[in-house]
Amino acid sequence: METLFIADLHLSPEKPEIFALFQHFLTHRVLHAQTLYILGDLFEAWLGDDEDHDFYQTVIHALKKVSQAGVNITVLHGNRDFLLGEQFAQRIGCQLLTADSLQISLYGTPTLLMHGDTLCTADLAYQTFRQQVRQSLWQKTFLAYPLAQRRVIAQQARSQSQAHQQQLTEMIMDVTPDEVVAVVEKMGVQHLIHGHTHRPALHQFNANQQTAYRYVVGDWQATQAIILACTPMAWTLENYAHQSKNN
Repeated sequence: METLFIADLHLSPEKPEIFALFQHFLTHRVLHAQTLYILGDLFEAWLGDDEDHDFYQTVIHALKKVSQAGVNITVLHGNRDFLLGEQFAQRIGCQLLTADSLQISLYGTPTLLMHGDTLCTADLAYQTFRQQVRQSLWQKTFLAYPLAQRRVIAQQARSQSQAHQQQLTEMIMDVTPDEVVAVVEKMGVQHLIHGHTHRPALHQFNANQQTAYRYVVGDWQATQAIILACTPMAWTLENYAHQSKNN
C-alpha cells in the first residue's frame, strides 16, 4: 500500500499538457495507492462550485473515477483554490479540508499536512490579503457575483499578484524557518509535509529538542512533477516524469 502527496498542479484550460500528465498519474499510480492527498492549488483558480467550464468538469470526472475505485482522496485548500466547497467534494467523493493544517498518523508517525502559504510569514502583503479573502463575509459577497464577473475580478487580482511577486526576494517567498519550528512544536510532531513554495526538498531541522523533517512537494510542469510517495518502509520524494507514459 502506498500513500501519495501532491500539490500545486495549477490545472487550467490553458495548460492541457499538465492535465495529461495528471491523468496518467491518476490511472497508472493513484489507482494502485491507498490514499491521495492533494495539498492545495489543484487548480490555477477556482471561483466557486458553480464553475461550468468543460475542462473543470473533466478534472472532476477523472478524480471521481479514482474515488469510486476505492482510493481515499483528501483535498486541502491552497492559495489559488480556497473557494473549493462541499459541492465539489461531494461530486468527487473526497474529503475537503478547509482548515490550515491536518494532522494524520502516517504509518504510525504523527505527521502535519499543510498547503504551506501560512508558513511564508515574511510576505506581509500576502498574509494580509489571505486573512481578508478567508473571511466568510468576503467569500459570500464574492460568490454572489455572476461567474463572468468573478472571472474578471480574479484576473485583475492575478495580475496584481504577479507584479507583487516580481518585487519579492527569494527569501520572502519561501517559508520562515522560525514559523516552521513554531508550528511543528505547537502541534507536537516531528514530520511536516507541504507544498506552495515550488521548492521540492527534504529539510532537517531541530524542533522539540530533536531532529524534525520537512518534506516539500513540487509544482507540476508539462513533463514532470515532484511527488512524495510513502510506504511503511520509506518516504521518497520522487520525480514523476513524462516518460512514464511509455511504461
